[in-house]
Amino acid sequence: MTQLKFRADRGFVRAYRMIAAVSVLLLLAGFTPQAYGAERGSVTNLPLPRYVSIKSAEVNVRRGPSLTHRVDWVFKRKDMPVEITAEHGHWRRVRDRDGAGGWVHYSLLSGNRTVIVDQDMLPLLSRPEQNAPASAQLEQGVVARLDNCTADWCRLSAGGYRGWAPKNALWGVKLDEVLE
Repeated sequence: MTQLKFRADRGFVRAYRMIAAVSVLLLLAGFTPQAYGAERGSVTNLPLPRYVSIKSAEVNVRRGPSLTHRVDWVFKRKDMPVEITAEHGHWRRVRDRDGAGGWVHYSLLSGNRTVIVDQDMLPLLSRPEQNAPASAQLEQGVVARLDNCTADWCRLSAGGYRGWAPKNALWGVKLDEVLE
């Protein structure tokens, strides 16, 4: 009987070693849950990080996830895109394009997607093609509403104009993100 138990333990040890070896190989190959969008928010179960926008013209950004924490600074622009990096109860830790961040109450955030133009005088094209005619040019820092995205292009609307822009010229959308 002791011998049987020993064999079962050896089998368990072998299986444990095999799982550990595979885990190490995956880590060495660069596989992490975060790299593949596997990380999820503990409250919403939505992917982290993810982009949203600021809902109102003034939003307090706090040092921690409660009203008792000090206000470090204030967002002063409605529709500004931000990236949610963590969740805690009704609070979301966000950061802006410059990397500045803090905690914001979820009710002050919107699921409406916007982006910031990262390239000066970005042509807004009539089709998602490099040589398509431009309907407008957007200055660097313009906040535009995000309509949809293909693998390389996003359809935007800003200032009454609508058109396509290369995804790599925008902040507020992941390079591998496709939106319909």
